[in-house]
Amino acid sequence: MTGKDPASPPGSVLPGYLMIFLVLWAPRLVPAQFTVTGPERPIAATLGGEAVLSCHLSPRMSAESMEVRWFRSRFSAVVHLYRDGQDQFGEQMPEYRGRTELLKHNIADGKVSLRIRDVRPSDNGQYTCFFQSKVFYEEASLELLVADLGSVPDIAVEGHQDGGVRLVCRSSGWFPKPQAEWRDQQGQRLPSASESSSQEAGGLFGTEIAIVLTERSSRKVSCRVRNPRLNQERESAVSIAELFFPRANPWKVALSVILALLAGLIALASYCFWRQNQAKGKLQAELRWRCAQFCAVDVTLDPDTAHPELVLSEDGKSVRHGDTRQDLPDTPERFDMCPCVLGAEGFTGGRRYWEVEVGDKTGWTLGVCRESVRRKGQVALIPEDGYWTMWLRDGEYKACTWPLTPLPVNVRPSRVGVFLDYEAGEVSFYNVTDRCHLFTFTSTFSGTLRPYFSPYLNTWGISAVPLTICPVPAQAGGDPSPANKEG
Repeated sequence: MTGKDPASPPGSVLPGYLMIFLVLWAPRLVPAQFTVTGPERPIAATLGGEAVLSCHLSPRMSAESMEVRWFRSRFSAVVHLYRDGQDQFGEQMPEYRGRTELLKHNIADGKVSLRIRDVRPSDNGQYTCFFQSKVFYEEASLELLVADLGSVPDIAVEGHQDGGVRLVCRSSGWFPKPQAEWRDQQGQRLPSASESSSQEAGGLFGTEIAIVLTERSSRKVSCRVRNPRLNQERESAVSIAELFFPRANPWKVALSVILALLAGLIALASYCFWRQNQAKGKLQAELRWRCAQFCAVDVTLDPDTAHPELVLSEDGKSVRHGDTRQDLPDTPERFDMCPCVLGAEGFTGGRRYWEVEVGDKTGWTLGVCRESVRRKGQVALIPEDGYWTMWLRDGEYKACTWPLTPLPVNVRPSRVGVFLDYEAGEVSFYNVTDRCHLFTFTSTFSGTLRPYFSPYLNTWGISAVPLTICPVPAQAGGDPSPANKEG
């Protein structure tokens, strides 16, 4: 007996296997038509910002009629899919919906980039860029490294342990998981009593590390929490008085109680002084804002610099993100990847102030930049690259430093004031709604500076609410002097 089906004609099994082999492997038998190349190094991104992942074909050829797929660990884990000449969102993973955009400006040359907005901890890791023509396919892998600094460590005394004082250091909001340690006054590392890390909501990490100090220990210690990916750290220090250590002597116990009460009185006095200074600081900030308004200038938008997806009003005072890419000439002045537009006026000195109505928009970026900034390709909104800006993303206001600087905002601004003092090297932002100061950049300026505007694309794909340059009230100096009109 044999293992073949008696009803099968002799030799029918081999052609069947041959057919399967040809279907599965025929594309691989075709000589390689192209290779896919990605970046040599991992791409770095901060939480809440943007990441741009790029890859290209070699030799150069058009990918307009190909399938271009970005995926994670599995082929079906689709981050973004381009097929039949257009984006396909049906197979996209839910966590990436409304956050991705395939930049197809150079697709005719086989170059594509994937923009991921509002970067999250879950975006960290490997990505695969996959190209498929009718007869061949190839792919390349790249890595996105997401990182952010957490809070300043908080040190607390949590009683006595083993004849000493137990100190606990806590910090939260880190990504990836941070490293924590105690050090003495000379910078030497100290052994910890316990250490633990936990993953918080949203994928961020918190850490807790404890130490027990005895009478023989250093009285001044510091807690350092470090992000190994950014090679940056935050540190807090504390000095422990001798009275904290267990003593049997009654008069020292009594003295410690008296000192504790005295410390409480000092803390109360300090709080009252702090509240007084806060009120004084708010008054001074409002006074600086009022003075800035006297330097108001008339600012309009320069359509020659506007990204093709932005829509400008006829009077050049408003800009919003459109739902289609306009067919505009790709001039050297125009931004091709960053969705922004510059003011038509350039400033080489003096003091300038303007106000922008942001309304209830969920995101925007405002500020100034050098006229000479790079306008093609990916843009880093940091002072080192000629940008002094702040933004709103998902309810959080941040100054665009590296790393980003969170800004405490008590009242949501519906209008933001921007003040440029060229000679002093300052760019300040004000919340016009409650007349308070938000942030000030300090730098040294050279060349021409121009106003910067960028409406934010919300999660539904269209930002219907525009950014609008508003006239400054006349009583505040809205009619600028001729000196303020010089550019």
